[in-house]
Amino acid sequence: MGSTANLFSKIARGSTAAVLAATLTWGTYARACTSFIIRTQTGGIVYGRTMEFGFELKSAAILIPRHFALTSSGPDDKPGALKWTSKYATVGLNGLGDPILVDGLNEKGLAGGILYFPGYAGYADAAKTDPAKSLAPWDFLTWALTNFATVAEVKAALSEIAVVGIKEIHLGIAPPVHYTLHDASGASLVIEPIDGTLKVYDNPFGVMTNSPPFDWQVTNLRNYVKISPVNAPPLHIDGQTVASFGQGSGLLGIPGDPTPPSRFVRVLGYAASVERQPDGIASVRAAEHILNNFDIPRGWIRPGTGDEGEWEFTQWSAVADLTNRVYYVKTYDDQVLRSIDLKSLNLDAPAILSAPLVPRPEAPALTFAKP
Repeated sequence: MGSTANLFSKIARGSTAAVLAATLTWGTYARACTSFIIRTQTGGIVYGRTMEFGFELKSAAILIPRHFALTSSGPDDKPGALKWTSKYATVGLNGLGDPILVDGLNEKGLAGGILYFPGYAGYADAAKTDPAKSLAPWDFLTWALTNFATVAEVKAALSEIAVVGIKEIHLGIAPPVHYTLHDASGASLVIEPIDGTLKVYDNPFGVMTNSPPFDWQVTNLRNYVKISPVNAPPLHIDGQTVASFGQGSGLLGIPGDPTPPSRFVRVLGYAASVERQPDGIASVRAAEHILNNFDIPRGWIRPGTGDEGEWEFTQWSAVADLTNRVYYVKTYDDQVLRSIDLKSLNLDAPAILSAPLVPRPEAPALTFAKP
């Protein structure tokens, strides 16, 4: 994938949203997504996130152009009644060929993603909700990114829609998810469907993982108020000095396991302490280094079935430069960032465009200078 329009190929539109719903529904397979933002030296915003699944999601990069007719998903795998035309072009990643975004960035610098939210997601009753205001769980991010330029605009429009509990036709349940959004000013929003309503939180920390709900995660931070990137001073007892073994003593006790509460604390530590870099690729690389700390190789997390095909792993990681409108992705099999520059694309394309995330077959060899 590159940053020019001719690297994209057309994909057919169809009633494929249920495919993505299925991938998000498999309870033990998508519990470890991690997201955050960092600031550049001039106040620019860079967003990063990981995507974990226990089977191949087969994501592709897609471009949804401006002025494109979109339709929500309805019950029983039929089109819904909520229709809109995209106001802003958006790029991002989908799943299994579905033209529905699970993560993305629009031309105004609004970015965000869908993250798994098991045990707490509770949607509005589709049978009691106006179909013309109803979005399926997998529709919400596409609706937000194609319609709005800022977090404030999304927040103001939430009263106009409801996220309803539409069941995936094959699995018979609705995928439990929540949403993170960030704009170029640095404002962040968490939206969680709980007990039939959308709980909305301004997110001054800019980080999010999975369950429990966001307000619990913030309360849990009180358990870690002494953790610091600054080394702890030596301890002096009765004339004796006890010093730490080495660097990092201020971070003693920071949780290192892959559970969502531990990742929330850890990613906030990275995002709050990382040295600010200049705008552009230097800040993108800083975000990439943070993402590397949340990479899950096959086999580290197992559901207990003994089936290697169900081992959750980091299928891809994405970075969005909200200031420069460039979206980056790297995959499990190809750890080199590849870019999509919104400014170089035809944002008025006549159809949704797609580019597969095909890994390079091998690592390039280093060339030694002749003596």
